[in-house]
Amino acid sequence: MGEFWPVPDVLAYLSGRWRVERTVRDLASGDRGRFEGTTVFGPLEGGGLLHRESGTFTWRGVARPAERTLRFLPGPGGTADVRFADGRPFHDLDLTTGRHVAGHPCAADLYRGEFTVRDEDHWQTVWRVRGPAKDLELTTGYARTG
Repeated sequence: MGEFWPVPDVLAYLSGRWRVERTVRDLASGDRGRFEGTTVFGPLEGGGLLHRESGTFTWRGVARPAERTLRFLPGPGGTADVRFADGRPFHDLDLTTGRHVAGHPCAADLYRGEFTVRDEDHWQTVWRVRGPAKDLELTTGYARTG
């Protein structure tokens, strides 16, 4: 099977509930943060999945609630078109080989994400953010819970 687990249909794979653990490293300052919570990929009206993430983000010793919402729309050949909650484009997602690299410009910063699938119940993202405003690495592990 190799290092990555191929996913023929990303929306079918992601559907359901996932436990989320994310580490955030500020490479400029050395600060570290952590997010722990849940992501639910549920049906989206009109097709696709609504991604709802909620949990606790701890940064510089302060814990606070955090959440985000994304839209995963059907793409060609089992891929997805990922959009922000307001419909703006974020990135594409093709896990047919079990690995995908995506980019997203945000103002003067560039986000580069690597998505890898380990098996039917575990996948990971690593986002590297570089630019004048940010120098971050965000590593997120997902484990299926239902």
